[in-house]
Amino acid sequence: MNLELFIAKRLVTGKEHKISISAPIIKIAIAAIAIGVVMMLIAIATGVGLKNKIREKVAAFNGHIQISNFDNNNSEVSLIPISINQDFYPEFKNVEGVSHVQAVATKGGIIRTADTFEGMLAKGVGTDYDWNTFKEYLVEGRLPDYGGKLNEEVLISSLMANRLRLKVDDTFFSFFLRDGDASKMPNNRRFKIVGIYDSGFEEFDETYVFVDIRHIQRMNKWEENQIGNFEVFLDDFDQLEEKSNEIYGKTVSVLDTQNIKSKYYRIFEWIGLFDFNIALIIGIMIIVGGINMITALLVLILERTQMIGILKALGSANWSIRKVFLYNAAYLIAIGLFWGNLIGLGLIFLQNKYRMFKFPNPEEYYIEYIPVHMDVATILLLNIGVMLLCLLMLLVPSYIITKITPVKAIQFE
Repeated sequence: MNLELFIAKRLVTGKEHKISISAPIIKIAIAAIAIGVVMMLIAIATGVGLKNKIREKVAAFNGHIQISNFDNNNSEVSLIPISINQDFYPEFKNVEGVSHVQAVATKGGIIRTADTFEGMLAKGVGTDYDWNTFKEYLVEGRLPDYGGKLNEEVLISSLMANRLRLKVDDTFFSFFLRDGDASKMPNNRRFKIVGIYDSGFEEFDETYVFVDIRHIQRMNKWEENQIGNFEVFLDDFDQLEEKSNEIYGKTVSVLDTQNIKSKYYRIFEWIGLFDFNIALIIGIMIIVGGINMITALLVLILERTQMIGILKALGSANWSIRKVFLYNAAYLIAIGLFWGNLIGLGLIFLQNKYRMFKFPNPEEYYIEYIPVHMDVATILLLNIGVMLLCLLMLLVPSYIITKITPVKAIQFE
C-alpha cells in the first residue's frame, strides 16, 4: 500500500517526467468537474428556492390546508358558515406538525371609485391572523390592526391600487351582494387603505383585499362565533398529503378539508417539473465530468505504460496498479469538487444576500428575483454522489491496465 501511495503521489506531481503531455488534459478534466459542480449547485439552489417561494406565497393566501363546510363546494366565497368553537381551534393538539390555525371568511364585492371600478374578494381576518409572511410583501404603509373595535382599515395590493389610482390613507366605497341576491340593495362599505402589498402573484394580487372579519359577519348576518373556514399551517410542507388525511379524520363529519396542492394543482404540477429539470442537469453534468475524467485517466495510463510494465515485472498485481490510478483520479476529482463548491456556493451566497440576478419576466415566475435555497445535507450528498459515480465510471477504462504485458510495455515509447 505504501508503494502504491508513493507512486500515486509521483503521478499527481508528475516528477517522474520532465514534460507531461497529460498536464493540460488533467486541467481540462478538473475544470469540467468544477464547472459541473457549479452548474449542479446552482440548478438545485434555484430550483428548490423557486419551489419554496411559490409554496410560501400560495400558503400565505390560503394556508396549507383549508377546513370548511362540505356544502361550500370548494367555493372561493364563504357561503355557509361554520362555528369557530371547534376542538382543533385555536390549537390543533390532536395532530402533530400543525404550527398555526386561523379563522377567516371571504366575500365577493366591487370597489368603486370616481373614475373606475374593480372586482375583489374581501378576505376577512381577525386577531388570530398570522401577518408574518405579509411583512415581506408590504411595500407601503403598515399592516391593519383588528385587535380593537370594528374599523375600516384594509390591506390592498399594489396591482389593484394602481388600477384604481389609490394610495395609502385613501378611502373607497365597496359594494357586496346581499344574501347573494342581485335583486336586493347591495351592502355598502367604506374602507381606508392603511397598507399596500405586492406578493408578485398576480392571480392573488388582483383579487384579495384584507378586511376585518366582523364586516363579513355583519353583512352575512352571522353570529360572532361563525366564520367561513379555517386555514391550517404545517411545519413541514412535504407532509402535506399525510397531514391532510389525518386532519380530515380528526374533524367532524360536516367539515371538509382541502390542501393547496389539490386546490391549485396546475401550479404544483408546474413546479413539480423543476425536480425533473434538476435531475436532468445533474445527470448531464456527471456524464460530462465523467467522460473528461475517463479521457484524463486513459492519457495517464498511456503516458505511463513503461512504468506499469516495470511494476508488473516486479510482481505488482493488476488491481494494485489500477488502485494507483484510481487514487490519482479521486485526487483530481476532489480538486474539481473543491473549486466547484467554492465558486458555486459563493455565487449562491451572493445571490441570497444581494439578489443580483432577476427574472426578465417576473410575472411568469410569481417573483421578481431568482430565489436560492441550499442546505448542508444536499451539499454533502451531491459531493459524495459525484465522487462515487465518477470513480465507478473510471473502473472500466482502468481495466486496460490488465491487458498491458511487461515485455511490450518496457519496450513501449
